[in-house]
Amino acid sequence: MKKTLIRPTSLVPNSSTPLVSPIIQSNVYVTKDPSTLDQIYNGKIPGYTYARERHPNSDILAKRINLLEKSKYGFITSSGMSAIAAVLFGICKSGDHVIGGDQLYGRTLRLLKEDLPRFDLKTTLVDTTCYKNVIEAITKKTKLIIIELISNPTLRISDVVNISKVCRKNNILLVVDNTFTTPLTIKPLDLGADVVIHSITKLLAGHSDVTLGYFATNHTKIFNPIYDYSVTTGLTPSPFECWLAERGMNTFIIRFQKCQDNAEKLALWLQNRPEVKNVIYPKLKNHPDKINFKKLFKENGCNMVSFELKGNRSSADKFAKNADLISFAPTLGDVGTTLSHPASSSHRSLGKAQREKMGITEGFFRVSVGLERFEDLKNEFKKGFKNL
Repeated sequence: MKKTLIRPTSLVPNSSTPLVSPIIQSNVYVTKDPSTLDQIYNGKIPGYTYARERHPNSDILAKRINLLEKSKYGFITSSGMSAIAAVLFGICKSGDHVIGGDQLYGRTLRLLKEDLPRFDLKTTLVDTTCYKNVIEAITKKTKLIIIELISNPTLRISDVVNISKVCRKNNILLVVDNTFTTPLTIKPLDLGADVVIHSITKLLAGHSDVTLGYFATNHTKIFNPIYDYSVTTGLTPSPFECWLAERGMNTFIIRFQKCQDNAEKLALWLQNRPEVKNVIYPKLKNHPDKINFKKLFKENGCNMVSFELKGNRSSADKFAKNADLISFAPTLGDVGTTLSHPASSSHRSLGKAQREKMGITEGFFRVSVGLERFEDLKNEFKKGFKNL
């Protein structure tokens, strides 16, 4: 902290440093003279200028995730969707063509289908569980392909290894949303992806108290235009939220392991419930993409389970009300288990026919499994199924 006429006191210099990262809430940073500022902007000396461009707390958090993803250049944004928007609008220009997975998160689908075309960016949605569908969609103007390794909420697994090879052969950038899988399971940049994206809001931060996003790459030519778009449009994270996310990441590895252990137990148990029509979990033997699973995954799955109740909306309403100790909320990655009903939340903007084509019926639920004792979780689900 600098001394000025109106702020005449400052931090006392000392020989110790705080163990925990401080929250540096300042939105601006002081330099000695214009030449020093030039050196900071030109990257010749380290330093900060204005918090919209980056600040200490966002850098600390970005470096933390960079270590997990083995990425060189990472940047924190105000939300997962702002990270996706920054990547798409930062890289693409009018006339470009974008290919996306047809079972992406609902807001990502809306961005691809409704927003990009308004800027003369053509989009095609395909089933990315097989790379051949991607090949068929490629045009001379295809600039970028965006996929989720595990789709939200249908938990289908993209054929990322072969899609990456296709992208290399055709000089197309591959963008991977790694939110569900996390870098503990898969590191997309190691598999040939050019950009990796996270909604830090979810598992990385893990406590439902921050809204943040992240993008990263190993190439400055890719990073710079995305960074410039983020700064120009003000996709700025607050220092406090970055600090909270860093704090949450201290327990990320432990939380992830416990949550996915619970998720696997829940999926196996749900398979034997008469009220349940279908269960989707990557480690189940009947998963439709088990070949991709064996190719990509080792001991990990994820903390997400999706299942379809027998019945319609009334059955879904009754189940959510009965299981009242499980929060019904359109989020994931919290320390506690949450239920989401995609037809009424994340995918409500899609037509009923399109949702059902994806397998999202009125009885379809997505479960973000938390840290509870599994017996307690199972008993609450039993309560939810009562009198359905």
